[in-house]
Amino acid sequence: MPKPAKGARLGGSASHEKALLRNLSTSLFEHGRITTTEAKARRLRPFAERLVTKAKKGDLHNRRQVMELITDKSVVHTLFTEIAPRFSERPGGYTRITKIGNRRGDNAPMAVIELVEGEIAKKATVAEAEAATKRAVKESEAAAEAPAEESKDA
Repeated sequence: MPKPAKGARLGGSASHEKALLRNLSTSLFEHGRITTTEAKARRLRPFAERLVTKAKKGDLHNRRQVMELITDKSVVHTLFTEIAPRFSERPGGYTRITKIGNRRGDNAPMAVIELVEGEIAKKATVAEAEAATKRAVKESEAAAEAPAEESKDA
């Protein structure tokens, strides 16, 4: 017999929590980062990471399973074509939660949940390192050629 999750539900009922998580994950995949309460961010993280894992598999069955939860086709397309390939080498941990303090009106603890930009940052770092290496090689070649040219002229 299915048993509900223990503890208080976000928003009251189980159906409202399910709808809330679906909407939060849609916004997360659409914008890349969202600001919400800490409790909602903690509940959203495993839900969203499961969807990214399904998107990484990329087959029709997993696409249909994701479409059951995220009904916006453009967001599902973005998830499968842009987000999932970015995390192809990453075994998990696709999201990051950063606490940002309390909300002004009701003093609720707030957090930013965002997709980790690991693959893009890694490529940028590698590109910078390669460029620096090329510059160093060119400088050393130029330094080696300069004295050689002077000795030929003399």
